[in-house]
Amino acid sequence: MNLRLNTLAKMVDSNTRVADIGTDHAYLPIELVKEGKISFAIASDIAAGPLQNAKADIQKAGLQDKIETRLGAGLETIKHEDKIETVVIAGMGGKLMSQILEDAYQRGFQFKNLVLEPNIGEPGVRSWLMNHEYKILDEDLIAEAGHTYELIKAELVKEKVQLTEKEIFFGPLILKEKNSVFYQKWQGQLNYYKKLLVNLNKARQKDSERIEQVERNIELIKGEIND
Repeated sequence: MNLRLNTLAKMVDSNTRVADIGTDHAYLPIELVKEGKISFAIASDIAAGPLQNAKADIQKAGLQDKIETRLGAGLETIKHEDKIETVVIAGMGGKLMSQILEDAYQRGFQFKNLVLEPNIGEPGVRSWLMNHEYKILDEDLIAEAGHTYELIKAELVKEKVQLTEKEIFFGPLILKEKNSVFYQKWQGQLNYYKKLLVNLNKARQKDSERIEQVERNIELIKGEIND
């Protein structure tokens, strides 16, 4: 597995029942079972092709009795009788990820642990976690193959753990650590937002709300990378 999947795997608790949503090749559940870290997982995907790949890899590993494959959208494939404790969702936009979690919440699902890796829109995911009484236990910011990834582990605590604007934007634990990838990522984002602001101000019909948000983002980023 690559660095991203290995880091996600480390965030999964031992002896937990796992659902890997958007599993693709099922690399993560296969590795977790092979390591002896877990003994049961559901590998779920919306697309038949990736799920077929997952089935083939699971059979090749001889783990058909420990990893079930399910075809369907998001967490719709999960039933209460599965007794899933940990949900892993990685490699999709934060807006879609939050919607998947919200749809499951509306169906009466609250999972003990969530291990998430949104590839965009991370603040929206943190807002969802905060508003649904999850506490962020672990975060990591890594760089791999020209991309940066924010990984989040959260636990259901049944009380709202308030995050500040900065903590939602950057990640409360990422903000504390500020590793080298932090400066690399946010310097790049600062440059992006500066160019975006120029273009927004050039527009014939100015989107004042969007301009204000971009200006705020620039202010937040400058405050953290220039401290």
